[in-house]
Amino acid sequence: MRKPRDFDSELKVLADKAKQLKERRVRQLGELVTATGADILDADMLAGVLLHAARSKDATTKEAWRKAGAAFFRGDKRQPAGGPDRLQSGTLPLDGGSASA
Repeated sequence: MRKPRDFDSELKVLADKAKQLKERRVRQLGELVTATGADILDADMLAGVLLHAARSKDATTKEAWRKAGAAFFRGDKRQPAGGPDRLQSGTLPLDGGSASA
């Protein structure tokens, strides 16, 4: 006869693993903020930029952001893709300026 499985201990192991993965994700996001230089922004501005990016429906803007991110991870020249005069519609300036609607 087979030995019965201990579901409680298996669930505990899975919960511990999920907690570790979540902690690692949070740590990596913090490292990403620091590596990109976004740690100079105050928390309100950083949250606003991230909310705007998450809600954006403009495929062209999202693709430009994706390309800039990919270039960052490849180690290409690490500077903003364009100054305030080159902002695409739907993007927020990172220098504290206000976006025009």
